[in-house]
Order: sequence, then structure tokens, then C-alpha cells
Amino acid sequence: MSLSRRRFIQQASVVSFSSLVFPGQALPSKDPLASARPLRFGVIADVHKDIMHDADERLSAFIDAATRESVDFIIQLGDFCVPKDANRGFLDIWKRWQGPAYHVLGNHDTDGGYTREQAALYLGMPSTYYSFDQGDFHIVVLDGNDRPADHVSGYPRYIDTKQQAWLREDLASTTRSTLVMVHQSLERADDGGVQNGAIIRSILEEANLAAGYQKVLACFSGHHHRDYLRQIQGIAYPQINSASYFWVGGDHQHVRYGQEVDTKYPWIKYTVPYKEALYAMVQVDPVRRTLTIEGRESEMVGPAPWDLGKTPEAWDAATLRASISDQHVSLPSAPVD
Repeated sequence: MSLSRRRFIQQASVVSFSSLVFPGQALPSKDPLASARPLRFGVIADVHKDIMHDADERLSAFIDAATRESVDFIIQLGDFCVPKDANRGFLDIWKRWQGPAYHVLGNHDTDGGYTREQAALYLGMPSTYYSFDQGDFHIVVLDGNDRPADHVSGYPRYIDTKQQAWLREDLASTTRSTLVMVHQSLERADDGGVQNGAIIRSILEEANLAAGYQKVLACFSGHHHRDYLRQIQGIAYPQINSASYFWVGGDHQHVRYGQEVDTKYPWIKYTVPYKEALYAMVQVDPVRRTLTIEGRESEMVGPAPWDLGKTPEAWDAATLRASISDQHVSLPSAPVD
């Protein structure tokens, strides 16, 4: 299924540079709104190369779309692939993009016993968390995979005090309009999001109050394989749906692509795949204070989750869609107190 025919307003010029920012590195002061230009970027989440049989085709569709749209940069929000030699061809598809490209670390990127540092090195990340400037914007990439002191089992989903201190310093070092990227959401701690997400949200909100204007505009996340956008204290929290599927688990497994595919890719039957790849093109206009997401509509392959034994309400069907919805959101200019 092709992208919507609607196109974003084109920028007067495209900034083709970016710079990584580390703790203690000061940025030149500037008026964040005086001459700020809109930012356009492509975003994809949760491709899951190590589960999906057609992950290469899904990633290729995204790269081709981003190229057609001439966006300023691309970013993937985690659960991309594990850092093994067999996935080099998949990573090469990503590298077909000719402009700036960035990665967020997901919890499944370390499956198979790999470390976060190994995954970051494989993907070419400067660290598991970092920031960069793109045009008139500052972008912060967080690592939601820290291990809390009380962690017992399962994938950790936490941002520790060291990373919190870095985040505070990084936000204080810029006057640019800022976007945050993280794999696990900051607003869904009770449903697999960052365990201390409320603390991280407060750091973003405090940065806005200290600046005296709405510096942090939005926080993008993946991980939940759902489709929604929420606003908390004036900050938008778009959830970018998986490029590939929704996980339903062993109680609801169903072979979707036939026995041959299932034999080679046995985890697919635990999912409800989307027929076409999902991804989005985003435009943020700091002067007009608008966030526009141009998403994609697809359909589920085989029976929907609510056809496998639970009601639509039990699945929270309102956010469980084979789509990334189009959004056009107004952003406040002053911080919400």
C-alpha cells in the first residue's frame, strides 16, 4: 500500500549536516524560534529482522519512501536486529539511505546473549544514549534498557540515575526545539513502558519550565506495537506502531504464511503480522507549533487478535490497528505548569 498522496510542506532548504553532542559540550546560543525551519524525518520501529521472514522487504520499502520524500534524516526506534553476521545484509539495506541515519536501542536487539555495547557498535551508534543536532532542532536518544537495583527477571526497562543526570545536562545545554526518542514509552509504565517513566517525563517538563518556553516538543517511542498519540503537560507522545506485527503469544498462535515459512520462522505464528510495512514521515514546525505525522494503513494477515479467543475490549482494539494513523497536533509555545 503506498503512502498517502498528501505531501508535507517543503522546506525552503534542507540542512544536510548533523553533530553528535556529549555531556559537557556546550552548544552555541540562539533564539529557538527566530528563524527556525520545519524538520522532516522518516521513522520506523520494531522491524524484528530475527522474527519476520520478509523484514528485508519491509525495511527496503521504508528506505525507498524516505528517499522519495527527501527527509532530513531517518531513525529507527529499536528492535531492529541482533548484532550477528547473518544480519549484515539487513543492515546494508539501511545503509542505502544517503543522509543522516540514527538508531535507538531496543530490548530485543540484545537477544541471544549480546550486550548493549555490542549492539550499539554493530549499528554504528556512538553510545547506547546520545544526542545530535539536525538543522534548528536538538534530538535526544535515550536507552530504556538500564537494569534497576530491584530487577528480578525479564527485560529491564529503566533509565538509571547516571543517564538521568546526562539528560538534565544535555537539555540544559541547548536552546533548540527538542525531540526525544526512546524504545519503551515513557507514559505506559504499567504496560511494558519505562519503569520510571514518570521521573523521566518530569525531567522533560522541568527543562521546559527552566527554559520559559516549550523546548521539548515530543517524545517518540516504539515497543508496544500499537497506534496512538497522547499529550502530557503539553508534550506529545506518539507511539509508532511496529513495521511488522502485533505479538499475541502462545495461547493465540496461528500459522499465517504456510508451513514452509513457519518451519523457517517459527515465531511468526505467535504474531498477527501486518500485510505491508508500517512507517511514518514526520514534520515538526517550531514556529507554527505543529506536529504532523503521515502514516500508513495496512491490514492484518489472517485472523485478528479478537478472532482468537478474546474480545476486542480485552485486546484494547482502539489502539491495536494495522496502521500508523495520520496526526496533526498543535503544540503549546509556553510550558504547561
